[in-house]
Amino acid sequence: MTVKAYGAHTGDKPLESIDITRRAPGAHDVQIDIAYCGVCHSDIHQVRSEWAGTLYPCVPGHEIVGRVAALGAIAVAVALLAVPSPTAALDLLALAADRLGEGVSAFELIHRQGLDFMTETGLGVRAPLDPLPDWMVLIELGLSQGMHADAALENLLAAAMARELVNDGVIAQSEAQQQAFWHIRETIPAANRRLGAVSSHDISLPLSALPGFIADAPGVIAGVGAFRINCFGHLGDGNLHYNVFPLPGRSRADEDDKRDAVKQVVHDLVHSLGGSVSAEHGIGRLKTGDMARYADPVKLAMMRAVKTALDPLGILNPGAVLPAG
Repeated sequence: MTVKAYGAHTGDKPLESIDITRRAPGAHDVQIDIAYCGVCHSDIHQVRSEWAGTLYPCVPGHEIVGRVAALGAIAVAVALLAVPSPTAALDLLALAADRLGEGVSAFELIHRQGLDFMTETGLGVRAPLDPLPDWMVLIELGLSQGMHADAALENLLAAAMARELVNDGVIAQSEAQQQAFWHIRETIPAANRRLGAVSSHDISLPLSALPGFIADAPGVIAGVGAFRINCFGHLGDGNLHYNVFPLPGRSRADEDDKRDAVKQVVHDLVHSLGGSVSAEHGIGRLKTGDMARYADPVKLAMMRAVKTALDPLGILNPGAVLPAG
């Protein structure tokens, strides 16, 4: 496939239209399809090339969203496993890491509430496990050329079952089945949006603290009111999406008066366990109050000093990250 682009063949040449041939991914390549490309700032500057005197347009703060579309000669295996508890899931992660190292490319913890929400909202996604367990792990291996990912995953599953870390499991037998397993995980947020969360939490915790948080959080939330909880996330990163929903027959609007209290008790518990109330989605403008409540005052002061030095007029992304004052 040949596409048009702009480039300079040497340092003393200006930009010109060129043809780029897109080849098939090699053994160590990753092909990424770009779905969106934008900028974080609204201005475009002209900068002088380090090679010569040519002026090039430069857009500060590139923002690119895409997906991995193809891997070179990497062997991939995916399984959906039933585990007795979050503690067992962590032990399984440790076992997988010990045996396969960086070959463990994904390790997702899923609670059955997410699957129940898919049924409740009519999304029609079902897990290939019967009966449906309370806790599941979606694991993906990505191994180098010449290694047998399916066999490695089968051996891991056998070892895990011998240690009673896994009760049941299904290994995908085709690329279509791999995509179907990932579709289960990726549909959880869609069901959440249809129901409408009272309070959503993007949190991170030390791995050792995760089981305790998952065990204790429902109790502190019950002190605010009666709710349903959907807990899932990237276990290998210590990142949980811990979302609180109204009971059947009630709506998000019915619980508006409890939203702030729910958020505070969840975030207080996370903070007490050495975690962070902001994981992969950042602080933005919605969590500036949390920054003021939980962040180290010395770190906050340093951040303000850097912000003031670089942006004395406060015109870059005003109101984001740093609390007022």
